[in-house]
Amino acid sequence: MPLDIPRIQAICFDVDGTLRDTDDQYVATFARVFRPFRFLLPRQDADDFARKFVMTVEAPANWAFSIPDRLHLDDELAKLGEWVDKRRKARPHNYLLINGVRALLADLSARYPLAVVSARPRRGTMGFLDHFELTPYFKCFATGQSAIRTKPFPDPILWAAKQMGVKPENCLMVGDTTVDIRAGKSAGAQTVGVLCGFGQRPELERAGADVILEGTWELGGGMREA
Repeated sequence: MPLDIPRIQAICFDVDGTLRDTDDQYVATFARVFRPFRFLLPRQDADDFARKFVMTVEAPANWAFSIPDRLHLDDELAKLGEWVDKRRKARPHNYLLINGVRALLADLSARYPLAVVSARPRRGTMGFLDHFELTPYFKCFATGQSAIRTKPFPDPILWAAKQMGVKPENCLMVGDTTVDIRAGKSAGAQTVGVLCGFGQRPELERAGADVILEGTWELGGGMREA
């Protein structure tokens, strides 16, 4: 694997599309919306347009998640969200775990401190991790409320590196989108793009990913071989 392995002292993981299988759910949801209008779409392909739509809105959505931080309202909104959660009717979560992730985290956490670096709200992120009992594998959790700016800015990776007691350039950022790769490169970290999420090889290559893997599960074997 073309990574500087001795330089790596900690590993940061995105969640959606990297640990959690959410892509098909998002694409299917938007495809249902677009399908009645597919005669207006390029190649009349609602599924392909839905995937590109989700990819396009990710960076602006991440920026929107940072607005409460900028206005110093994140703590108040978090408390409001918790209050709403406690009062609404419980509903089952259809969380899906990407194949091989549990074994990978168990292996890597024995050798490196691990961090979650997600732009999503803390409640949903922790809900997924707790659901699959993955929380103990991680030293810290950078979510949409952890830093003033979130991905593609380097701030959450810088925050996670500080929590783990390592330099940002000694981190490895693993994610499925160009947003993850750009954040990692901006922080000075090495980056791995995975194809089990939204990102496609050409766009991850253009973003500067040091390595591109078919799926997150390949990371452990590649680093052991290196």
